[in-house]
Amino acid sequence: MAAVTEAPPPLAPTAPDDEPPRRRGRLTPYWLLLPGILWLLVFFALPVLYQASTSVQTGSLEQGYTVTWHVATYWDALAQYWPQFLRSVLYAACATVLCLLLGYPLAYLIALRAGRWRTLLMVLVVAPFFTSFLIRTLAWKTILADGGPLVGALGTLHVLDVTDWLGWTSGHRLLATPLAVVCGLTYNFLPFMILPLYTSLERIDPGLLEAAGDLYARPVTTFRRVTFPLSLPGVVSGTLLTFIPAAGDYVNADLLGSTDTRMIGNVIQTQFLRILDYPTAAALSFLLMAAILLVVTVYIRRSGTEDLV
Repeated sequence: MAAVTEAPPPLAPTAPDDEPPRRRGRLTPYWLLLPGILWLLVFFALPVLYQASTSVQTGSLEQGYTVTWHVATYWDALAQYWPQFLRSVLYAACATVLCLLLGYPLAYLIALRAGRWRTLLMVLVVAPFFTSFLIRTLAWKTILADGGPLVGALGTLHVLDVTDWLGWTSGHRLLATPLAVVCGLTYNFLPFMILPLYTSLERIDPGLLEAAGDLYARPVTTFRRVTFPLSLPGVVSGTLLTFIPAAGDYVNADLLGSTDTRMIGNVIQTQFLRILDYPTAAALSFLLMAAILLVVTVYIRRSGTEDLV
């Protein structure tokens, strides 16, 4: 007779989980993003909304301000302060170009030629960040001071004659001139250009450069056809990180410039803290933000770098 096997006892039913594991896995990234989203809402979105409300208000500090949707404030602010807008864009663009011309060779040297000196050079690049932005700018007042060695050397070489003719300086002086403001912007934001460039150049496979040499490409051709195209993401990132804060800066123009070199950041500071015209200051802030967003969007689209678009 065949042995009769008993069926195994049924398993005890288990309590279902409150949430399927697959669904919990889908929600995990959102929980991780929650602190950053809350930070942006509290410290970016809400202040922007408050500034937007302020820009369409009318009234005075004594009587109070009320939202009347007075959008003409934007047009009045732009009509009155358009020279400062153009000056800010011009100074920021000049400083960005100078940072690129100075920063690219240094980043190239650190990434591809420094060898065991790479760490030391990188420390020297970031060392200015350990000093206050204000102190660094004040130091340039000593460097560019009238009667200083730099002014004397440039005067002896007749460089100041050329810069006076171009309108960059006046009266054989460096302080309180457009050149002084651009020099201050270039110095303060140069590390923001070097670091992205170094990152892009350091990622380049040395084998590609060796292959270009094996194909009898000259060093200039290798740089033009291989190195520079591969470093374009760093160029775009560095120019954005330099241009955006430089356009809104007011410290360099205040300490190194004069009333003829005021940038839009100086106007916004004056409207907020001295004149106490909050609607005009808020409108100028929004116009500056819109102008920067427009320039950045067009620039990124034109650059065609896949890392940023």
